[in-house]
Amino acid sequence: MTPFPISEISPVTFPGPPPERCDVAVIGGGVIGISTALFLSERGLRVVVLEKGRVAGEQSSRNWGWIRCQCRDPAEIPIVMEAQRHWEALAGEAGEAVGLRKTGVLYLASDAAELARFERWLPHAEAHQLGSRMLTKAEVAGMLPGNAAAWIGGLWTASDARAEPWTAVPALARLAEARGATIVEGCAVRALDLEAGRVAGVVTETGRIACSEVVVAGGAWSSLFLRNHGIEIPQLSVRATVAATEPLPEVFAGNAADGRVAFRRRRDGGYSLAPTDFHEFFVGPDAVRHLRGYLPQLRRDPFGNRYLPAAPRGYPDGWTTPRRWGDGPSPFERIRVLNPSPNRGRVERIRQAFGAAFPRLGDVRVRAAWAGMIDTMPDVVPVIDRGPVEGLTIATGMSGHGFGIGPGVGRIVADLVTGQAPGHDLSRFRFGRFGDGSRLDLGPAL
Repeated sequence: MTPFPISEISPVTFPGPPPERCDVAVIGGGVIGISTALFLSERGLRVVVLEKGRVAGEQSSRNWGWIRCQCRDPAEIPIVMEAQRHWEALAGEAGEAVGLRKTGVLYLASDAAELARFERWLPHAEAHQLGSRMLTKAEVAGMLPGNAAAWIGGLWTASDARAEPWTAVPALARLAEARGATIVEGCAVRALDLEAGRVAGVVTETGRIACSEVVVAGGAWSSLFLRNHGIEIPQLSVRATVAATEPLPEVFAGNAADGRVAFRRRRDGGYSLAPTDFHEFFVGPDAVRHLRGYLPQLRRDPFGNRYLPAAPRGYPDGWTTPRRWGDGPSPFERIRVLNPSPNRGRVERIRQAFGAAFPRLGDVRVRAAWAGMIDTMPDVVPVIDRGPVEGLTIATGMSGHGFGIGPGVGRIVADLVTGQAPGHDLSRFRFGRFGDGSRLDLGPAL
């Protein structure tokens, strides 16, 4: 297994062709869109997933590979618990390609303030019987023998898991295809086709597809697509860097993080590393328009981001990216896959931090590095709701949590599309919360 994310140079695996009609068109072939197609197809609906680039080509293959309940927003915990059950069942069908391992999540504290933050979250774990518990310094040393870090304790959830993003999501796509879904890579959706104020189809770069239901699960591109129809969501994106080491002796089998670096054991024997205290934010027109909504985030973590004056040309919030387009080529055809360059300086810093924490590893060598654009919302929780147009469902802004929660969200979206009760309280994730005067409460920055 090569630890590289899927990109625009990856071969087309799902060529289609697109049908002339279907029951539901899903825009976006990431983990949310693919999971939605899985559950809709299971119910006998004719589903087509339309992906402008490659299945899992963006954040769905560029994330850390964590599947965690630990320190999630309280409203997300029941959905992640459900998602974990789905991951187990789907891994049983899809096989080793998913790479699922229940190896736990460990958060490490270097000072009393960090320990206190973990302790404040524990009541939520207790409410859902997650089995999370605080660890002493000695217990941390026992779990991470030979470490040279100054960790004084931690938070541990043994029931959390990990998987391999760049192989897991394509494996789910193959399952969806086996259940009857049509998946088409290299086919951008330019617009909704609306008749009498409701969805009648989608207009793709290869022609129209008739349908009565559309799911927008376009990740970092969702807000740009919706704005072309006058539908506003204050979604922005940040660039996050990840590195993959060469195979190393095992120092920990699961997922762990402290205030500087997160690390996950991979199936190939290496570790995936990422900075926990750093993201890069490209300033663009949408960032300026939505600045007020993001001020609480900025105040909570004023030094956790690096601000850059402009996104690369063609990015969703680029200064020259069109916000309106007609029947011709759309912005989604100009950039098939968001494939941002990693921050090499941060790659070196996390490599050094990981090596310093575990000196017995010797020279930690980086095999590959990449970056992804994480779609986020002002309150750091997603939109999962019916849209303001009849026949439209929106599932976006997963705020870096999409991989782990994906199958749970997919099942919920399938219920929303088919008019069934979703089984969870979705009020925190409603579409209208940004414009109805509601107070926005930030999700946990953990």
